[in-house]
Amino acid sequence: MSTPDFSCVITAAEGGQEALTASVESVLDQSLRAVEALVVLPAGAPDALRAAAGSLAGRSPDRVRLLDAGTDSVASLRNAGLDAARGTYVLVLDVGERLQQHACRNLGEAGARSRADLVAGRWSRFTGDGTKEREPSWQHTLFARSRTVGRFADAPELAVHDALVTGFCLRRDAVERHGLRYDEDLTHCGIPFGPLAASVVGRIALVRRRIVTGRAVPDAGRDLAGLVEAHRRVCHVLVAQGLADLREERDRAFLLDHLVPLVRGFPERPAEGRDRIAATAARVLPGSVPEAALLTLPPVERVGVRLLERGDADGVLTAAYALRRRGTVAAPLVTGDDGRVYWPGGPDPVLDVTELGHQYRAFGELKLMNRLTRYEAEGRRVLLEGRLVLPAHTGPDPDGALTAHLEFRVRDGSRTFRAPVDTLRPDATGIGWSARTDLTRLLRPFGPRDTVWDARMVVEDGRSRSVSDLFAAHDLVGPSERSPARPRLGRVTGDTWQPYITLRDHLALRLEARRRPARTARRLVHYATHFRPARHARLLLRGLRKRLDGLRSRGFKTSVYRSWLLRLPVRKGSVVFESHMGTCYGDSPRAVHEEVRARGLPLRCVWSYADSPAGFPADARLVRRWSWRYLWALARAEYWVDNQGFPLTLDKPSGTSYLQTWHGSAYKRMGFDETRVRLQNAPQRERLQQAVGRFDHFLVRSAHDERTLARAYRLPESTLLRTGYPRNDALIAARARDDAEGRLPRPALAAELGLPDHRKVVLYAPTFRGGPGKRRRQRLLLDAARFAERFGDTYTLLVRAHYLEAASLPACPPGTVVDVSHHHDVSELLALSDVLVTDYSSIMFDYALLDRPIVLFAPDLDAYAAERGSYFDLREKAPGPVTATEEELFAVLSRLKTADTGFQERRAAFAEEFGAYDRGDAARAVVDTVFARHLVPSRTARTGEARR
Repeated sequence: MSTPDFSCVITAAEGGQEALTASVESVLDQSLRAVEALVVLPAGAPDALRAAAGSLAGRSPDRVRLLDAGTDSVASLRNAGLDAARGTYVLVLDVGERLQQHACRNLGEAGARSRADLVAGRWSRFTGDGTKEREPSWQHTLFARSRTVGRFADAPELAVHDALVTGFCLRRDAVERHGLRYDEDLTHCGIPFGPLAASVVGRIALVRRRIVTGRAVPDAGRDLAGLVEAHRRVCHVLVAQGLADLREERDRAFLLDHLVPLVRGFPERPAEGRDRIAATAARVLPGSVPEAALLTLPPVERVGVRLLERGDADGVLTAAYALRRRGTVAAPLVTGDDGRVYWPGGPDPVLDVTELGHQYRAFGELKLMNRLTRYEAEGRRVLLEGRLVLPAHTGPDPDGALTAHLEFRVRDGSRTFRAPVDTLRPDATGIGWSARTDLTRLLRPFGPRDTVWDARMVVEDGRSRSVSDLFAAHDLVGPSERSPARPRLGRVTGDTWQPYITLRDHLALRLEARRRPARTARRLVHYATHFRPARHARLLLRGLRKRLDGLRSRGFKTSVYRSWLLRLPVRKGSVVFESHMGTCYGDSPRAVHEEVRARGLPLRCVWSYADSPAGFPADARLVRRWSWRYLWALARAEYWVDNQGFPLTLDKPSGTSYLQTWHGSAYKRMGFDETRVRLQNAPQRERLQQAVGRFDHFLVRSAHDERTLARAYRLPESTLLRTGYPRNDALIAARARDDAEGRLPRPALAAELGLPDHRKVVLYAPTFRGGPGKRRRQRLLLDAARFAERFGDTYTLLVRAHYLEAASLPACPPGTVVDVSHHHDVSELLALSDVLVTDYSSIMFDYALLDRPIVLFAPDLDAYAAERGSYFDLREKAPGPVTATEEELFAVLSRLKTADTGFQERRAAFAEEFGAYDRGDAARAVVDTVFARHLVPSRTARTGEARR
């Protein structure tokens, strides 16, 4: 090979023969053939490593070169490789890192196309356990697309994170022209080299392809001083390039990428390692961690870094437990003179953890850290000592009888053994405890399957109960702490209890076989279950289980429904009701059902439920969605009534009438107007058309619905019922009550939710932002904690997540924020609320009927309208102020009466345009139309008929 396109420098400072071989072979396997591997060996390289390198060079002498650098430092090895490189581009790998097969081709083509001096791509690294790989999350933004930038400042993310530690190449002439070298006085020399090179070269090309895999797990504790110094030098590069504003971003990224993981990993390190890291941190971190960057971190993260900076090894360990087990009170929190809650250590703003909300929970509601400080096995008996943390604001009832016991639970939770706690020593910050128990006598497992047991402690004060796992550092117990075991099936199933600390940092016990009889029995069991007949039997059982799963699958049920159940005769007078795919008993189907019951119609009503029957009437006939009873009920029903859509694959029986009440007027584009649907193939659109074609009646509440929903779903004129929504009859009645009697007293629901009369009620009901799929937990755009802090004295915030989502709410002062997502009927919540805050949800069309203030909180209005499409300009027709930020929303709410004055006429026009058919009698009109043949004549009418 005369002049290769790429010289891949592999520094063999660390790693073994297998890692070196993997790196070199990944170079030799490149689809671009003009690539050489330059292996740089340190002076003290082991003989085995030299032999492996020589073997690789002997196999491909024209593509593998060996270089003996005569030095041991990583920077010197890399610099020697840069000097000896011959390729057009030079790329540096640590031993163990592997190139993707087309890595050099992708980099070379991007460099030739863009004439860039530096070309960079994605890379992945091992996760904490070293078995899986993943890319750092920030790479998704940086390498979202392939692009070329003319200068470093156009891609500053390259220096915010450590993007250029691997996976990039440089033109060799650019290296020589700018004299680029690795800092030989720095162990983490790869961190500043990339940003320095990017700052001085010309064009930079970014490739969205992955270039390198197999990067080692970063360990900030190995040389924390060198890591901090490397970070400082990157900051100097940023300042020198006039990018001082990126210094703050770099500081925050350094905290999140290096120091926070260092804190989180403290429980897995031995005690001497924790002390060493803390001592180093106390020496190098002060002055290196800017206060402004630290305050941008979440509470527990910044506490951990602050304690690390102080050199408090035990405090860092405690913070690590809180990081690894979110929501756990790991330290005795204190309340300052300013009313804020602080981690122990003084009224330091960095130690302010008020936003965690622990102060709003009582003793029995808190997850408290129970720190196991001692575990000693003395033959059959075991001594355990620990301390349960208590925050200053709460604790057990001082007048109650304090008792505690240990629980050992088998991992699947099926069996539990209890042991008393001998001593309890409560004080202001916690409860010290100790227990001595005969483990051999206490734990009596069966043996074969119940081999792992978790330990926890239960504390009771006569009024409340606190359950806590026993936390411990991973080096607290070891092989010497074994205890004899006596399983119920005999010692051949296990003979030793071995304590260990789980990956979630709590104490557990494992039943092991250490003596010869138990080991022999386990080998026999293993042989009996793994020799050929047993394997064949397992395969048969697996196949049978797969067949049974297939019989329970929706596909099989659908085929049975279509082939057989649809042949059954329709049962006259039977009705299947469903609301929001079975998630609740509410909306217009509920209003229709209650109208049917109030009028005593001779109908057999059945409701479907998706997950739980809770919230449905006690006397209602219920069927679980997609159960055989559900399919039977649908196949035999004379009427289907729902507001969302029965399963698309279930055909409507020929004698069934389908009432689709729908669930809101349209702002965003729906049905065949959606871009997503228009991009589907013909069979997919045909399936949607068939599903919509099942409707016999479709409720609309205005001419707007006729122009949008009816047209978008291609509904014939004959299916439209211009009655309005039955669910809105309650809102029309509520407004009439307001006009006649005023707002007080509030509905009974207010007392159920604990809402005081002196606070106004704000209902926050955002729309669904996801796509098709399972119910998921969604972070709210509105910060409920900030709302409670700002308006806790004047407003109560009710949060109503979309039925396909679940709200994730922070802990807030009692009575300020209430999650009402699981309340079945949203109409009751609307009637209760004084103000509605929403975004693009159709709930605004209903709430306008109450003529109460509406505030739209839409931070992503333009992006949402562009992505989903809309039928009108929301800003032009909005029934209330449209806010784009939390500050704007809070400003409107703080002067609500004044802000709403200018929108009263617009709100009336809005209600008239989008709810013209809502007159308060929709439920009666729908029942009269759909169930006409089942109506019971009045007594007068029957008497007159008899006389005639």
